[in-house]
Amino acid sequence: MNIDAFRAPIAMSDAGAKGALLDGLPKDVGGLAKVVQGLLIHEHIASAYGVTLSAEQHAQAHMRGVEKMLGCIARQDSRPLPQARSPSERVVGVCRHFTLLHVAMLRRQGVAARARCGFGAYFEKGKFIDHWVTEYWNESQQRWVLVDAQLDQRQRELFAIAFDPLDVPREQFLVAGDAWQLCRSGKADAGAFGILDMHGLWFIAGNVIRDVAALNNHEMLPWDVWGAMTQNEAELDLPFIDQLAVFSHAPDRHFGDLRAAYKDKRVAVPGTVFNAVLNRPDPVP
Repeated sequence: MNIDAFRAPIAMSDAGAKGALLDGLPKDVGGLAKVVQGLLIHEHIASAYGVTLSAEQHAQAHMRGVEKMLGCIARQDSRPLPQARSPSERVVGVCRHFTLLHVAMLRRQGVAARARCGFGAYFEKGKFIDHWVTEYWNESQQRWVLVDAQLDQRQRELFAIAFDPLDVPREQFLVAGDAWQLCRSGKADAGAFGILDMHGLWFIAGNVIRDVAALNNHEMLPWDVWGAMTQNEAELDLPFIDQLAVFSHAPDRHFGDLRAAYKDKRVAVPGTVFNAVLNRPDPVP
């Protein structure tokens, strides 16, 4: 197993010059998730907190690195991070931002953690919605555990969450490769996987690539597009995505394979990606 490879902050999870802000935080996974929830507000769930976002706030959701996120948090409110901000004063992000900030906090404390891209079964009945969660190594239980750092009390009520967000059942969150394998084998309908009006095998394939990139410490925005991603299912290289799905299903067993796969230009994040929300090329810092 290559657990130690996920213990140190690197690239986007590295707080850089803002690292000291992550010192003095709670030492437990749940405590850190609560801190994250007091700092961020989900761009598309803000109304549930009585918040209407400005254009400037929406723009915050396009930040990629933790250092930049922390800088924005500190500029808006200089108090220590464990002091929860009011919903309207929180920095705007989506599931990926909650996850990456949580991963960064865990890694700062030497806990092995990684961001996983896939699909949540708990937001809309009968649907698997595009989502990101934390996966951390539980030393006492000797297993990887999924944590949804986004699900505060308000969201647990809103989505009628019946499980512990600090130990998300694997059938409630499918990493993208597992979703791909289920649909390829005919055990699930690809049309149930996606978000908004975007569903299907092409969407799942994109998330497989995003998950493999995240396992290589490139946790991109959910709407970043590059490499082999395509909306045209006829263009999908099915055997290639099949292989990536196998690797990402068991990242520790296939650690070397994942590193090798990331050298492929169809997977590796280039210096510029296409931001599908802003509809423009975006440089990746």
